[in-house]
Amino acid sequence: MFTQHFSKTALAVSLSLVVSAAFAVSLADLSNKDATTGVKAALEKGATVAVSKLGVENGFLNNEKVKIGLPSVVEKAMPILKMTGQGKKVEELQVSMNHAAESAVALAKPLLLDAVKSMSVTDAKNILTGGDTSVTDFFRQKTATPLGAQFLPVVKKITDKNGLAPQYNAIMGKVGSSGLVSQDETTVEGYVTKRALDGLYTMIGEEEKAIRQDPVGAGSAILGKVFGALK
Repeated sequence: MFTQHFSKTALAVSLSLVVSAAFAVSLADLSNKDATTGVKAALEKGATVAVSKLGVENGFLNNEKVKIGLPSVVEKAMPILKMTGQGKKVEELQVSMNHAAESAVALAKPLLLDAVKSMSVTDAKNILTGGDTSVTDFFRQKTATPLGAQFLPVVKKITDKNGLAPQYNAIMGKVGSSGLVSQDETTVEGYVTKRALDGLYTMIGEEEKAIRQDPVGAGSAILGKVFGALK
């Protein structure tokens, strides 16, 4: 009985070691070319899917994960604003903020794909082994600043059409240095630009998670090969 139990235990340990070795070899066997090609495919897929979901009408409004709410100061003032007949204007402002984000994100794909083209072999290896958010982190690091600069005028043009946005900016401009509001809430366009970027990276992260969880189901042989090596 003891011998049988020992044999089963030994077999289990042996199998575990074989599986671990297979994982290490499969990852090590990836060529630099395959690793780079696979990671680029994941980056391109994440960028394309995120923009296609958000850069359309109601892409933000109908998605609770990224829907842009009112700045906290406005949210707290809602009861007073409704009493003074400004409630509808505030609701329209929120809708315009989300539509502004959609319009801005629709322009993001070229910059995201440029970041993919600039990726080095070292970047690819780091992304491949860097954890569940490494694709998203790469995009945020490479594109947040240029995308923010691109988004801001697009957002401002749309949000300025709502009469409350310039009023909000004028008031927040005076209290912005007081510390009573966060820096990104001092202007409507700044607030929406940040939330638009956050939403974009959130959706890229969702796609990255899906690829890592089911590489074969991602619909690409190279994605299945490269990210499957991490399984």
